[in-house]
Amino acid sequence: MSFESLGLSPDILRAIADAGYTEPTPIQAQAIPVVLSGKDVMAGAQTGTGKTASFTLPMLHKLAVHQNTSTSPARHQVRGLILAPTRELAAQVEASVRTYSKYLSLRSTSVYGGVHIDPQIAELRRGVEILVATPGRLLDHLHQKSVNLSQVEFLVLDEADRMLDMGFMPDIRRIFSYLPPRRQNLLFSATFAEEIKRLANDFMHDPQLIEVARRNATADTVTQVAYPVGNDHKRRLLAQIIKNEKLEQVLIFTNTKTGANRLAHQLIHENINAVAIHSDKTQQARMQALAEFKEGKIQALVATDIAARGLDIDDLPCVVNFELPHSAEDYVHRIGRTGRAGTSGKAISLVSPEEKRYLSDIEKLIKRVIPLEAMPGFGAERLVEVAGKDHYHERSKERARPVAARKVEPEPRIEPELALELAPDTEIKRAPIRRPGQKREVAALLLPPRSIPATE
Repeated sequence: MSFESLGLSPDILRAIADAGYTEPTPIQAQAIPVVLSGKDVMAGAQTGTGKTASFTLPMLHKLAVHQNTSTSPARHQVRGLILAPTRELAAQVEASVRTYSKYLSLRSTSVYGGVHIDPQIAELRRGVEILVATPGRLLDHLHQKSVNLSQVEFLVLDEADRMLDMGFMPDIRRIFSYLPPRRQNLLFSATFAEEIKRLANDFMHDPQLIEVARRNATADTVTQVAYPVGNDHKRRLLAQIIKNEKLEQVLIFTNTKTGANRLAHQLIHENINAVAIHSDKTQQARMQALAEFKEGKIQALVATDIAARGLDIDDLPCVVNFELPHSAEDYVHRIGRTGRAGTSGKAISLVSPEEKRYLSDIEKLIKRVIPLEAMPGFGAERLVEVAGKDHYHERSKERARPVAARKVEPEPRIEPELALELAPDTEIKRAPIRRPGQKREVAALLLPPRSIPATE
């Protein structure tokens, strides 16, 4: 199948050819004709399969009737609204819109937080046909009356499940109140949860469900492997893997911002050029780090889950989960940064015994077992049990033992009401440990004997 057979306009086909694309991906081949027909669509596919073009191409085709070269803002009303969960994804989607609309007289822009709002206000007041926005910043513009959504013909929710996870649903519902009731609604996501279906029932009209792969699947082009290792040895093992496999470009995920900063500094000490990106970084710093990473100036990009979606890096060879995500769905999005558009990739996870339950959840979600490989010299021989039934603790200077085999004596404590100044020779008698249902017992104070004056 070719793009010409999908019924897209010649101007859009020229832009597609300029971008180097010749054949549509499965999700594009199925979704584009349905969107062109005017129906609401719920579409799901593995990340990296071309979802963005699945809604931008048909939207541009239908909005081409509004193209004009007038300088009057009144001639450039917002006709297409695309909501995205993160700044990176919003910027990426708007870049795709510009790429595919290069031969059309349609204006587009993106608005998101983390940058000054005044330049965005000026851009919106000049008029745009296509607006890509994060929900919170869009509400800021609506409150300042710098944008009018009364003429919107297309509403797209991209990565809707991520917006649910990030708590954007109240904002999205407020945005709905600014939209006209008659519009075409498109919902695209790499994963579907039951909450997504309930959301779709609220704002979509008889949507057509399109899935080119089973839900929450990972791409077959990505080789997945896990290394069992104690938390104290993760950083050293990561550096060893990067050097052994001669990785010139690797995206590493941590769960916290402080963890990302710390790991980036540690990798630099290992002579690995690394930079951290997360929500505390300015938008300019994040975009610069990403640009340098794409250009090969940075070897390791350490990121939190804010970068799990919206990063579009050509031929990224490897993704590393330094820490497993607590949400199994986030694992799908993380490793979806590699093995995109049919290329091969590798996903490596460093799994401590404490993360065993997260690994189990991930395997249940993707319906496949992630093979474990022991790396000699990192305590892995003891930790292969991470795949079994027993939890193990890793200690740097003592042999690991099953948790159940160790007994920990609780420290005695004195109840607050007995916090008085005791004599130096006061003896504290430890009360028995209180079991559930027993009456509370407090420590008994055995004061030293003293003579009682006759006057008492």
